[in-house]
Amino acid sequence: MSNSWVALEPGADPAERARTLRRAHAAFTEAGTVARPVRPVVADSWRRSARAGVGPDCTASVELSDGDLGAYRAEHPLARVMPLVRELMSTFALDGEHLVAVCDAHGRLLWVEGHPATRARAGRMNFVPGARWSESAVGTNAPGTAVAVDRAVQVFQAEHFTRRVQPWTCAAAPVHDPRTGRVLGAVDITGGDGLAHPHSLGFVQAVARAAESHLSLLTSDRPAEGTAELTALGRDEAQLHTGGRRIRLSRRHSEILVLLARHPEGLTGDELLCALYEDESVTPVTLRAELTRLRGLLGPELLASRPYRLTVPVESDVAVVERRLSAGAVTAAAAAYAGPLLPASQAPAVVRLRRRLTDGLRTALVAHRDPDLLADWAHAPWGEDDLDVWRALAAIRPSAAVRSRLTALESELAARPDHHRPPRTATLRPRSRPGTPHPLP
Repeated sequence: MSNSWVALEPGADPAERARTLRRAHAAFTEAGTVARPVRPVVADSWRRSARAGVGPDCTASVELSDGDLGAYRAEHPLARVMPLVRELMSTFALDGEHLVAVCDAHGRLLWVEGHPATRARAGRMNFVPGARWSESAVGTNAPGTAVAVDRAVQVFQAEHFTRRVQPWTCAAAPVHDPRTGRVLGAVDITGGDGLAHPHSLGFVQAVARAAESHLSLLTSDRPAEGTAELTALGRDEAQLHTGGRRIRLSRRHSEILVLLARHPEGLTGDELLCALYEDESVTPVTLRAELTRLRGLLGPELLASRPYRLTVPVESDVAVVERRLSAGAVTAAAAAYAGPLLPASQAPAVVRLRRRLTDGLRTALVAHRDPDLLADWAHAPWGEDDLDVWRALAAIRPSAAVRSRLTALESELAARPDHHRPPRTATLRPRSRPGTPHPLP
């Protein structure tokens, strides 16, 4: 199967696969052996379920009810995205006679909504708000397994560990805190065999990503009062938002603000000179003139000297992406990345920072193996020639268009006379000047 996270590959016979899985499930529960064609993600989940002491005939227990459930839901971070989840999923669920469920990081179902008849059937196996559907409670199931492995997953019929759940098919994707990367819970779609299709997995992944982006807009990176905001990704001229003013900066002033925001302790004139100018003939007088003009633009209360520094905290979109990457929140980092940092800048320190940020994010995307995130990058202006990303995308989503683009890129690379040489980087070393003890940024 080309994507092991999808339960049923296109063209497969659902009835035959269900019979095979029932035999495999019986073999596992009786002898502890896993037979093909059980997917690795399911086999691993069965083993975790057995180690947790889950029996194939167990039933989910309801842990939260009535007032306790209402109070817990009201305080949960995912309550803020439920209007968006309903907007995106309710029509799909009602038209297809499916259910939409949202669980917390412990596998407790917080919301179960959708087709009334399907809800009534699901209620007979305690697939209801307040019930715990973690792997350790009821074994393999899409919401419980999604939070256990932190990946979007489909579970088809007898792939469920508990027999009472085996008539159902479900797909779920985890939702993360966009600031910390912590799993908050999962979004799930549950119903019949029609959900055993790549589209349902892609659908819940898209909803989870939308929820993360919405959370980010609501709370994650809202600067504290008195903090200035610097936007420099994907644009040649940065913008600074401070004190109710939105200031558009020249290219050189943009470079200076990016570096000063990154070094709140301040930079000496020599450090700024080396960081900004590749041309060693540029004199300190030129830099002082730029800083004088910048002080006139910002106001003397915002830019201090000796060393040069900003007098208010600055939150930059560069810092947001870096923080999310360091927390492992790859989806949220990609959502905040509007493009390369000051793409036209040749300031040595900016070039290094731009390369570091871009390489860090693309490496995380390749490792994360989310086809939608890879496709977003590959089809962006900065990723259209990114061979590594196109190769990663082709390995996961080998459509004709993707394979064609990859073949063209590989042909272009082979035709270059220096294709055997390692690619040159855009990193520029700062000049050696007195008073510059280390490279920036």
